[in-house]
Amino acid sequence: MRLTPLDIRKQEFRKTMRGYDTVEVDTFMEVVTADIEDALKQQKESRDRVVELETQLKDYRLIEKTLQQTLMQAQETTGRTYESARREAELIVKEAESKAARIVELANSELARLKNEMIRLAAKRESLIGRLRVLLSSELDILKMLDVGGQEEMTGESSLGTGKESVEIDSILKNIDNDTTAQRHQ
Repeated sequence: MRLTPLDIRKQEFRKTMRGYDTVEVDTFMEVVTADIEDALKQQKESRDRVVELETQLKDYRLIEKTLQQTLMQAQETTGRTYESARREAELIVKEAESKAARIVELANSELARLKNEMIRLAAKRESLIGRLRVLLSSELDILKMLDVGGQEEMTGESSLGTGKESVEIDSILKNIDNDTTAQRHQ
């Protein structure tokens, strides 16, 4: 049986002749009652404090668990973000390499086209120079003949043995100017 402070206060003892001093017993009972009341009060406060601390502990454990989950999610997100950024960087590099290869290919193609154009123009120049030499040579021959024999020897408009008809120098120079102008505009 558990005693409460009220049980102690209500406890009565039989009176005997040779018994204890009632004042002393009553005083002692009051002291014991006060001590038990204080002990019970402290015990209740301790239990309340334990309940409060257990509640806080549960809250802290819940917070810890939440923080651990958040940390794991952050790590996973960081890993996914890193992987995604790495893949995106690889794609950018591949795209840049592809563009660079296309640019180089276009530049090489343009270079080849320009080389062919230079070869064509050089051949055209050589051909033009050859034609001019033949033409000028025949015209020089005509001038020499004019100086040597005069105009009586020249009958008609032949080129004196070159097999070509004589062409006026002014029209030749105009044709040359027209050809060079056309080549510049191409």
